[in-house]
Amino acid sequence: MNSKNPENSRPNSNPIFAIVGPTASGKTDLGVELALHLGNGEVINCDSVQIYKEIVIATAKPTREEMCGVRHHLLDYVSPYTNYTAADWARDASEKITEIESRGNVPIIVGGTGFYLRTLRRPLFESPPTNPALREQFRELLKEKGAEELHSMLKEVDPESAERIPVRDHSRTIRALEVFQQTGKKLSDLQPNRDEPPAFADRIRVFALDPPREELYDKINARALVHFENGLVEEVKALLEEGVPPESNALGSHGYRRVREYLAGERSLESAIEKTAQDVRNYAKRQMTWFRKEEGVIWLNGFGSDPRVKETLFDRAGCGNS
Repeated sequence: MNSKNPENSRPNSNPIFAIVGPTASGKTDLGVELALHLGNGEVINCDSVQIYKEIVIATAKPTREEMCGVRHHLLDYVSPYTNYTAADWARDASEKITEIESRGNVPIIVGGTGFYLRTLRRPLFESPPTNPALREQFRELLKEKGAEELHSMLKEVDPESAERIPVRDHSRTIRALEVFQQTGKKLSDLQPNRDEPPAFADRIRVFALDPPREELYDKINARALVHFENGLVEEVKALLEEGVPPESNALGSHGYRRVREYLAGERSLESAIEKTAQDVRNYAKRQMTWFRKEEGVIWLNGFGSDPRVKETLFDRAGCGNS
């Protein structure tokens, strides 16, 4: 006699929500609002800088008050000495999704690192671990000769990847060059060897914020200035003195990279502030381009704090007004 409960054997059909969009668009607030509205939501961080402990000022991590009692995962999660990858995040996020759903709660993925989310929905191939010394060599070459030179190098060894990766996307260009240097194989040849997507991949509903461009840039400029006023230089100096490698992923992020250059005497403080704001504006533009290329994205026109955006999200998420 089969004693299995048929209710327990049914596949889970409940949605998993993802709130994405450019930096400074209000994703964090909107994710918390959705979790509170649902009554049983838990947030999974999808920001490649907020993942790090001790990296605080330029990350816009939510404070305890801003979390409003909503449980958050993969936030302040790994040491800044660790070069945490998209594959690492996808593995850990997958485990968190399973854990959250086992409690009968709803996972809400929140953040702007599109590559993380794509890797969760479409797993990567088995790739060699990051070689920090090799990455630093490519970063120095980027600084000396620019993104165009790196992209030309990639075109020589892997024209298929160069065709797919934009010239200005130096992070992906560097990774493709690293793979070739470490394995002698082209990234474009290795990528088809992917694992199957997780069983829950089709249940992820992606909502992307699309705020007015000029207002977004004004917020980014103001935020960059506030970060420096709040002690960003001192934070980076302390991390370097503790021994966090300058070439680490944590200190290679926006804001932190320009402060490293200022501390090394390579640019003035004023230049570091201006360049940081420009870097983040360009990053926001790339984020929008990235999410526009993703499949099945539902766009929300405005900032996450806009009541109309919240109402649209709740309606489209199927939870309406309660």
